[in-house]
Amino acid sequence: MRRILTSLVLAAAVLVVAGIALRPHTATSPAGAVQAQQPVDVLADRVARAQQHLRDVPGDWGGWVTLGATYLEQARVTADPALYPQAEQAARKSLALRRDGNGGALVVLGALANARHDFATARDQARAALRIETDDADAYGVLADALTQLGDAKGATGAVQRMLDTRPGLAAYARASYDLELRGRIADATGLMRRALDDAVDPHDAAFCHTQLGDLAFGQGDLRTAGDEYAAALAADPASVAAQRGRARVRAAQGDLPGALTDYADLTARLPGPSYLIEYAELLDVAGRSAAADGQRALAAAAQRLFTANGGRDDLATAQLATAEGRPADAVKAARAEWARRHHPDVADTLAWSLHLAGRDAEALTFARAAVAGGAHPATYAYHLGMINLSLGHRAEARAELARALATNPYFSPVDGPNARRALTALGDAR
Repeated sequence: MRRILTSLVLAAAVLVVAGIALRPHTATSPAGAVQAQQPVDVLADRVARAQQHLRDVPGDWGGWVTLGATYLEQARVTADPALYPQAEQAARKSLALRRDGNGGALVVLGALANARHDFATARDQARAALRIETDDADAYGVLADALTQLGDAKGATGAVQRMLDTRPGLAAYARASYDLELRGRIADATGLMRRALDDAVDPHDAAFCHTQLGDLAFGQGDLRTAGDEYAAALAADPASVAAQRGRARVRAAQGDLPGALTDYADLTARLPGPSYLIEYAELLDVAGRSAAADGQRALAAAAQRLFTANGGRDDLATAQLATAEGRPADAVKAARAEWARRHHPDVADTLAWSLHLAGRDAEALTFARAAVAGGAHPATYAYHLGMINLSLGHRAEARAELARALATNPYFSPVDGPNARRALTALGDAR
């Protein structure tokens, strides 16, 4: 889905204590993430001021919370997971100074766990913070992100509702929008994201909301609205990588491959997340530049290793990279490991497709159906379900799902979209 497929998405999403709290995604949410982009220089200044304050007042436990939160925000903006240990150290220093009643440090540790994709720990940290303060909206944000990724749809909706009840605003509306999207209620999700936009207090917040609205429109094949929203996002914040990625996808859908490649080259240089790099590689393959595509996939693997080296775990991204590199058995192994940890529909879809590519369609069908069971049925899910049914000889089901994929968003993939059309033609349904 739109926020979780943007890999560092969630890896860097989730800091609710430093500002607004992504969806997931969100990339990337992941969970999704509902934070707006903060300029790198502003964050560097914020870190410097927090550090100076703590040199002057080293016993300020609240100051250590602020520093940890700011390190996490820096990690999100720069895609640098090397900042995660510093965020953890600051939060734990705060707890060492004051353990009782220190919900803020627990929220930072929960946000960090979400960023590292340790969603069970994030859930537990959020619940511990809520035992200290039952109306802590930030803790509910961390809890909602964690439960969403763990596949506890009912629990996530409840956490989002408590956040809305406690502190309605951009962070809560954005999470509620993603919650509705995961249930297939796209019109309602769009409406709530517009409410979030109404609450945007600075250009970076506005750019975030416009980008999410663009993603929702693109997911429905509405290129005009998507393009307008991405343009509005870039007008508000010319440095928005997520908006530039959206613009690149629209350009590719409109046949402007050189423009799309230029956008991807720039955004991956600034934010080298694995999913962005994999998308860039796919477009390079479409352009016939296979050597350059291999280079981007190598960079994606390096970014994934860096994430893991700093305490993160993302077997979903590992599976997606293995698929991109033509290693289906490795993709199955990684996707199964991720499914053992969390039952998000994106994981079910990735596991289904990995099994299909490995020639195990009977198993794949179970997970492809699980991906759409909660109500979300984007074009990618429909395409995968259709192709799995086709491989099993279920022609009617295949025809229905492939037609659904193209009706939902005919531009969903520069590679799989044409594949879907060819398969439908072979089934006697030309589109």
